[in-house]
Amino acid sequence: MSASTKAAAAGARRRGAGSLAWHIGSLAVLAVVLYPVLWVLGGSFKPGNEIVGSLELLPSKPVTDNYRRLADGIADIPISTFFVNSTVLAVGSVIGILLSCSLAAYAFARIRFAGRNLLFALMIGTLLLPYHVLLIPQYVLFQKMGVINTNTPLLLGKYLAIEAFFVFLMMQFMRNLPKELDEAARLDGCGHARIYWSITLPLCRPALITSAIFTFINSWNDFLGPLIYLNDPEKYTVALGLKMFVDQDGLADYGGMIAMSLVALLPVLLFFLAFQRYLIDGMATSGLKG
Repeated sequence: MSASTKAAAAGARRRGAGSLAWHIGSLAVLAVVLYPVLWVLGGSFKPGNEIVGSLELLPSKPVTDNYRRLADGIADIPISTFFVNSTVLAVGSVIGILLSCSLAAYAFARIRFAGRNLLFALMIGTLLLPYHVLLIPQYVLFQKMGVINTNTPLLLGKYLAIEAFFVFLMMQFMRNLPKELDEAARLDGCGHARIYWSITLPLCRPALITSAIFTFINSWNDFLGPLIYLNDPEKYTVALGLKMFVDQDGLADYGGMIAMSLVALLPVLLFFLAFQRYLIDGMATSGLKG
C-alpha cells in the first residue's frame, strides 16, 4: 500500500471518528434539552404522590386521572375558558403588534421628518426601562380609566407601538429595501398608505412573521400582566389557571398542574410549526436587499 493510500485511509478514519463524536455530542445535548419535556410527559401520567416521591422518568403504572380532572375543570370553570381567554389575548396582541409596529417602523425607515432621529433614540431608550418600573404608573392610569379586570390594559399598548424591539426589527428590514420601489410607486400615483400596504408589508414578511411568533409566545406565557389586571377567575388565562391548582394552604395538585402544562404547550407549538415554513420561505425568497 502506497504512502498516499495510507494517508487517505488515516484521514478517512479521523473524519469518521470526528463525525461519530459530533453525533454523540449532538445526541447528548438533545437529551438534555428534551429531558424536561419528557419528564412533564411522563409526570402527566403519574399519580400525585409518585410525581414528588420518585425520580423515574416514566410512570411505573400510568394513570389518566390527571387528564380526567382537566375535563372536569377547576373551581367549576371549564379548562377551555382559560384557553379561549389566552387565545383572544395572544391573537389580539399579534394583530396589534403587526399593525402598530409596522406603521411606526415604516415612518422611521421610509419617511423623512423633523425630529426623526431624536424620536427614534427615545424609542430605543425605552428598552432600558424595566417593566416593573412602569407597572405602578400604568396600573394607576388604567384604574382611573375604569378598565381594570378587562383585557384593555393587556392589549391597548400593543396597538400603540410600545414594543420598541419589534419596531426596531421591522425598521431595519425596511431600510434594506430598495428605495427605487418607493420612487416607482410614487410615479404611479401611490401615496405612503398604498406603498406601505401594497409594497413594503409583503416584502417584510419574514420580519412580520418573526414578530408574530415572538408576540404570540410572549402573550401566551405572560403571567404577571393578567395577574395584575384580571380579578375574575372566569377571565383568567392559562398561566393563571395553572396557579389555581395550588390551594390557599399551599397544597398543590401536581398531577393536574403538569397535565395542564403539557396541554398548554400545544397551541404555542402548533403556532410555531404553522408559521415557520412561511418564515423560512420568506427568508429564502426575499432577495431584495439594498
